[in-house]
Amino acid sequence: MARTASLSIWAFALSLYFGMTKCHFSIPLRIYTGKYNISSALDLAPLRQVALTSDGNGLSLASDPTGTVNFLDMVNNLQGDSGRGYYIEMSIGTPAQKLNILVDTGSSNFAVAAAAHPFITHYFNTALSSTYQSTGRNVAVRYTQGNWEGELGLDRVSIPKGPNGTIIVNIAAILSSEGFFLPGVNWQGILGLAYPMLARPDSSLEPFFNSVVQQLGIPDIFSLQMCGAGLSASSAADPAGGSLVMGGAEPTLYRGSVWYTPIVEEWYYQVEVLKLEVGDQNLDLDCREYNMDKAIVDSGTTLLRLPVNVFNAVVEAITRSSLIQDFSSGFWDGTKLACWMKGETPWRFFPKLSIYLRATNSSQSFRITILPQLYIQPITDVDGTLDCFRFGVSSSANGLVIGATVMEGFYVVFDRAQRRLGFALSSCAVNGGAALSEIAGPFSAADVAANCSGGAPKEPLLWVISYALMAVCALILIILLLLLVLPCRRRDRSGEITDESSLVRHRIK
Repeated sequence: MARTASLSIWAFALSLYFGMTKCHFSIPLRIYTGKYNISSALDLAPLRQVALTSDGNGLSLASDPTGTVNFLDMVNNLQGDSGRGYYIEMSIGTPAQKLNILVDTGSSNFAVAAAAHPFITHYFNTALSSTYQSTGRNVAVRYTQGNWEGELGLDRVSIPKGPNGTIIVNIAAILSSEGFFLPGVNWQGILGLAYPMLARPDSSLEPFFNSVVQQLGIPDIFSLQMCGAGLSASSAADPAGGSLVMGGAEPTLYRGSVWYTPIVEEWYYQVEVLKLEVGDQNLDLDCREYNMDKAIVDSGTTLLRLPVNVFNAVVEAITRSSLIQDFSSGFWDGTKLACWMKGETPWRFFPKLSIYLRATNSSQSFRITILPQLYIQPITDVDGTLDCFRFGVSSSANGLVIGATVMEGFYVVFDRAQRRLGFALSSCAVNGGAALSEIAGPFSAADVAANCSGGAPKEPLLWVISYALMAVCALILIILLLLLVLPCRRRDRSGEITDESSLVRHRIK
């Protein structure tokens, strides 16, 4: 029995060990690859328009400029679009090497290509920088799409159209990658702007923006305007794509007031979504469905990504309200485009999409709304006689992600100092004089659960649990080894040392 029990404990320990070590972590970066099949143009019936009117002037205004940073110098310092990502020019090393760096609020590592790659034009040559110092540590990051590996180092960095000054920051020199750099992108690295908890190889690595705040003394706040307006794959040179303002918010980049929602947890920029509406239809889902796993704001994710149940409800509501039940399923799952004859834009056939966020006053909420022009997105250079579009919403297995599809309608303020995110109408989210986004509120949230974010355990917590269990397993294995090495012996009544099998024979006699 003792030997059987030992084997059972051994098997249980091994199953725990190997089961828990399978857990891995992915950062939700998704860049459009531009590969789709084309479906036929459809003859769709007109959609009844639903007007959403604003009934408030906002919950609070953005902070006034502090005077320590000239925000106007940072206007239009981004290039790119939602399909290929938004990037900023940075100067790295001594003498300075200029690279375009993708702006990503969904990760925390500052990483640059440090070796040649067929999809990039140039890279950061660490050997040519007299100030580069390798730390001798390896680092690897896996995203929803793609991954890279490299070494950690330190070097001097400045941003030509950013805060004045040069800082010394942690840099991951990318030496190999898979599915990270893609054809047609014009950036050679990634600027993770999230919190230390997401930094790799561990949270002790200080992220870029933390270094900027500490070394340059600017306020712990940045703001982001993305002006691609849904364009996904233009072959032309990337136009000015928006603005990354470090240290505050620039009033000329938004209209009206800034509405704030609390940052639920400081890893990603996690927020609390209370409900979604398609046109005038409330999806009527439990609010925890929207926050299943997490709900985050991530500039490095191309689309609006929704948990599977929410995504299916949104698609069903769109097809029901827009009378397009025969629409190809490939359009909804992202494998096909929908095409119309040139000039026949489809946006009138689709409803608005609205997301309700909890306000800083927890008993209230506000609504951010995007028009179809932002989520029914044109794909250029597909066919000379057709205008083709993709669905800017996708299903997600790891939480709700408010990506570029939504962010392009708003000026987003990442107020880390007061642990809140702000949304205002972007000055560039306009087409033909008509706004492509709306904000309304405040609305009562009294009938909503006090905490809609009580979903599955967060991934870093799973790591802690995993490591703790692995330590326990290791201790059990050591004990089991000792039990197996030492013979199991007992004393019989006469005082002689006898092994267990001898005792069994003695009893039989």
